[in-house]
Amino acid sequence: MPSCSDPVDLVIFDCDGVLVDSEMLSAEVLIAELAPLGLHLDQPYIRRHFLGRSFPTVARAIAQEFRIALPAGFEAGYRAALLKRFETELRPTPGIGAVLSRLTCAACVATSSSPQRVRSSLEITGLARHFGQHVFTASQVERGKPAPDLFLFAASQMQVPHERVLVIEDSRPGMAAALAAGMRVLRYTGGAHLAGHVRGPDDPVSCFDSWAKFPQNLLSS
Repeated sequence: MPSCSDPVDLVIFDCDGVLVDSEMLSAEVLIAELAPLGLHLDQPYIRRHFLGRSFPTVARAIAQEFRIALPAGFEAGYRAALLKRFETELRPTPGIGAVLSRLTCAACVATSSSPQRVRSSLEITGLARHFGQHVFTASQVERGKPAPDLFLFAASQMQVPHERVLVIEDSRPGMAAALAAGMRVLRYTGGAHLAGHVRGPDDPVSCFDSWAKFPQNLLSS
């Protein structure tokens, strides 16, 4: 079970794949939206190359790799289709509500998602009440993950020094960003997109696959 022996004054949660089990839905919608353009990707490709990255970064990667410029309106259409799926199918990751209710230190969200998407995700799943206005997105910084900017910005806004922050991430860009920010980080692997994940030698941090294994010293009894 992962632990944090040094003091933690703030836990920064990623959203997609950590707070909400959204990554499989996001990939399915993106695959469907790209198919009419003649670009046929699969879940493993999207997980390897796009997980944890903002949509502008994904669009640039598609343009560079496949020499396809996404048409005007693609992003808006993708987001509308995704929100429609979210409204009926999005769920919080199992057990996260209990963890947030028992957390003994401050908490916030730092995500590569757009402000509208993260707001909708938290409201649909009933998690918004745990964070209030303490939700930060890549749109607020110059560089998104894997650069440390977003996590450093979130810690600054929460007035907590980086060495007293714990980040919960699921993606490699997110873990790299937290480590670059000088923060402690744990990888949550309980989302559907990481089912069956086994920590390998290239995993830079400790992993846990259930919120029941969240560090107990950060929770009230």
